[in-house]
Amino acid sequence: MRSVILNRCVRSRCSSSGRTPPSTKIQQLIAALARLQGEAAVSVQRELACLKELLAQRERALFSPSSERRPRPASDTLPSEPTPRRGHGPTAQPKLPIVEIVHELADADRACAQCGGTLTEMKHQTEDADEIDVVARRFVIVKHQRKKYRCACNGCIATAPGPQRLTVKPDARGQRYSPAFAVEIAINKYLDHLPLERQARVMAREGLTIESRTLWDQLNALATVLTPTYEALHRHVLTAPVIGADEPWWRLMGGSAPNKRWWAWSVTCEDAVAYTILESRSQDAARRVLDGYRGVVVADGYAAYDALARAGPGVTLAHCWAHVRRKFVEAEEHYPEPGTPALELIGQRYAVERECPAINAAAGDELRTDALAMRAALRRERSAPIVAAIHTWAHQQRALPEGALGKAIAYMLGLWRGLTRFLDDPRIALDNNATERALRGLVVGRKNHYGSRSQRGTEVAALFYSLIESAKLCGVEPKAYLLTATRAALATPGAVTLPHALLTS
Repeated sequence: MRSVILNRCVRSRCSSSGRTPPSTKIQQLIAALARLQGEAAVSVQRELACLKELLAQRERALFSPSSERRPRPASDTLPSEPTPRRGHGPTAQPKLPIVEIVHELADADRACAQCGGTLTEMKHQTEDADEIDVVARRFVIVKHQRKKYRCACNGCIATAPGPQRLTVKPDARGQRYSPAFAVEIAINKYLDHLPLERQARVMAREGLTIESRTLWDQLNALATVLTPTYEALHRHVLTAPVIGADEPWWRLMGGSAPNKRWWAWSVTCEDAVAYTILESRSQDAARRVLDGYRGVVVADGYAAYDALARAGPGVTLAHCWAHVRRKFVEAEEHYPEPGTPALELIGQRYAVERECPAINAAAGDELRTDALAMRAALRRERSAPIVAAIHTWAHQQRALPEGALGKAIAYMLGLWRGLTRFLDDPRIALDNNATERALRGLVVGRKNHYGSRSQRGTEVAALFYSLIESAKLCGVEPKAYLLTATRAALATPGAVTLPHALLTS
């Protein structure tokens, strides 16, 4: 049954592109191979091997779990000491407030069962038990009564100031909702991935009748207030000496070309991430996102970054070892013997990196300098020989250029200069995994609400994902951060509040 489904999928994909299905092509090549001799037979054999590999890759993509994990040796999986068993007791909840409720016996139950006397309370003696309960969210109408004052001469009338409000639109309905309400909508959508239509239905069950369009108006107004903070966050990322870059797709569902793919360009440093959703994935788009950046960019093998690095002295390109490893993992099934040494050597390289001290944005200058010096020494003494061994191994292989192993080797050697740049600069990470981890929220959100309905929607999404994911990187609670930044911006228009600044304030 599995092969039948696979053949149907392959036939449907090949028929849509006008190509002969690989299964039919394999049968033709087998028949031709039986008739040919010498070099022609070798050529057909190579093409046959590549087509079999292609079919295996498609079957794995359809039916196998998506994972880059490889089985570890038995000696590595057995711990040297027995792992203590974790209990099944209650989980500590230090952040929850405690509400005490005292339970008393009813008067009718205070008679002694033995003598009929009256039971008296035993002071400070109770049997306690914890229970986690839920307090339902509720919406209220807060009536603000602003008192008026005047002078006896009737020459001056003053009104008490009211609460801070978002400027939504001219009609009065847009002013009915507080900034905290708008922040709640933003958190629900861009942190918890709840589409606006679903939020409106939930609110209706809780007593608030509201349309998804009104929710969008609140998001749009909040994004306008927070735009200076978003722009400052992007500039902050571009001041880092080393940044990561990536560009997953994003869908625009409205406009003249519905369901068109746009691109969520991402730049990441240790304590912040900034997204810019653009229509193009071109070199001009990359130049717009990097905006004159001068420093090291860690990325995959996408040509737009290489073109920027070649265009001038500003950008130095370092490449990602995780992407290289991924290529060899895909080839391992077809070439287990020659492919395994590369993965083992890359694994040794990562083992050395795990011994390097961690470096984070909150570390002091002295600690950071010492950590970088230790990392540089470990890389020079232990990583450099491993990298040299990988290079030697790659040049010794005689893999088919069209095969998965040949492509993996060609991909690695084509990026070799950028892959080895970390040996000379301890600030450069071994891979771009930090940037890919920062993209998880955006990718999960894309799966839940499919993208944006307008170009303004892409701008709003980029803003909130940038602020929320940066707060998570800094260990700041995203909702509290958005509330703080919003109130500061409403009190002083144009005020900027970055998440890492809250850690030092």
